[in-house]
Amino acid sequence: MSGDIRDNAVQHRFELDVDDGMALMYYRLEPGVITLLHTEVPPALGGHGIGSALVRGVLDIVRARGLKVVPKCPFVAGYMGRHPEYNDLAR
Repeated sequence: MSGDIRDNAVQHRFELDVDDGMALMYYRLEPGVITLLHTEVPPALGGHGIGSALVRGVLDIVRARGLKVVPKCPFVAGYMGRHPEYNDLAR
């Protein structure tokens, strides 16, 4: 999934094309740390696992880049709480 996610650095967001829309995760980047601020999934696609797939893919990208995560977005924080395999990323 992370291969399908684009980092739109100009707009400070990760993007995932889904059906007729786009799922987004906004972030703030500082040296060694990424703060994940807000996740958006098209309302018609809510409840289909798109948000979870986006979070998982972004966390995999973040890990590959050697960054730590500050999960300001409640959805991201909840996901990380349910998936301890990402605990090493938390700052």
